[in-house]
Amino acid sequence: MSTTAIVVIVIAVIVVLAVGWYILRQRQARQLEERRIEAGEQRSLADTKARQAEQARLAAEEQAERARAREAEAEEHRRQADEVDPDVEVEADADADAEATDEKETV
Repeated sequence: MSTTAIVVIVIAVIVVLAVGWYILRQRQARQLEERRIEAGEQRSLADTKARQAEQARLAAEEQAERARAREAEAEEHRRQADEVDPDVEVEADADADAEATDEKETV
């Protein structure tokens, strides 16, 4: 083989390796960018879910507050009914509650 042929073969091998390396780097860069995009989409989804969870938590707190207000209102109506009912002694109930409180304090 002539020296020229060997030089041409070596140059061809170098060119093929360089082109292969370039293609490989381009593929890696594209995959890296795809992963970045996917990560961004996942973060966006996580932010959306976090906002929805916060809204659900706030709605649940509001609902619980309304329920407590309704319970207080019902208790007030119950107390008023006891005051109106001739068969219920309001003072006796108040005394019994006071005695129960006193007993709990002494224990």
